[in-house]
Amino acid sequence: MAKNDYTGTWRITGMELWDQEYVNMEVPGFINIASRGWGEFQFGLVRGGIDWNLEVVNGMERIEFSWNGEDESTPASGRGWAVLDGIQLKGRFYFYMGDNSGFTARRKG
Repeated sequence: MAKNDYTGTWRITGMELWDQEYVNMEVPGFINIASRGWGEFQFGLVRGGIDWNLEVVNGMERIEFSWNGEDESTPASGRGWAVLDGIQLKGRFYFYMGDNSGFTARRKG
């Protein structure tokens, strides 16, 4: 998959369910969207790899992804999506059979 406006490392600047202290607990919270349909993320004690695709939903371009990783050393997985909104990335992480939270991020750098 070719490079697009979504690729790169994004710093998570806010989440609905967790405050910024938790988001940055171990490392500054981030989502890295690589150019070949994969990536990685970490916020708080949640981290994992993502498998993403560029999609058009209701006429709007966005990335949709599945993820697999861990939450406090316990296996965890889910899905999510993200859209570009000006200079921000906005989206949502869903945990399989669990919570979900919106997030905002800004490109690192």
